[in-house]
Amino acid sequence: MGKISSLVISVVFQPLIIPMMVFGMILFGVPESTSVPFEFKTRIFYLILMSTLVIPMLTIFGLRLSGTVKSLHMHTTKDRIIPFSVTSIYFLLTTYFMHRISELDPIIWETMALISGVVVILTIVTIFWKMSAHMTGVGGLVALVLVLGFRFSNFQSLYPLLLSIFLSGGVASSRLFLNAHKPLEVYVGFIFGFLSCYFGFQWIWS
Repeated sequence: MGKISSLVISVVFQPLIIPMMVFGMILFGVPESTSVPFEFKTRIFYLILMSTLVIPMLTIFGLRLSGTVKSLHMHTTKDRIIPFSVTSIYFLLTTYFMHRISELDPIIWETMALISGVVVILTIVTIFWKMSAHMTGVGGLVALVLVLGFRFSNFQSLYPLLLSIFLSGGVASSRLFLNAHKPLEVYVGFIFGFLSCYFGFQWIWS
């Protein structure tokens, strides 16, 4: 895997894009997984897009321009703490906002709460150790596909599962090739993301 392709994979499948992929799967990939009316699904999806991807990314770019963060690649744990903390706040605020909408299917805010919890734990761990956020995200995505496959018989999970596993391998290889992480940081990140989201999603649809 070349450096350019590894960099492209790392940028395109960055951790902030995972919530959008998760809610895209829940809202549109497996419509029966939530009782949200179809006409509101697009609005919810755009809310997730803005609050978990666009706004955090703009904030991180702002931190880089101000010199608070030395590099967007966040090579050191010191560079990661502030962006991760800010992202955690955005995610928690989004969860609170969704929870306040009593008409909204609880599965939506519970999913956001699960993602927020994973991000908060990842942020705390980052203070001491550079666990891979990329692999935490894709690990959670694999877990979601598995749970949806178990819980909803109409969902044909084979190809989405193979695609998510293939994506996990590509992301892991790119992070290792770029020397962004040590192998243990990659493996632990994936296992943490997978296990926390697997049991979390099992509880949500129990």
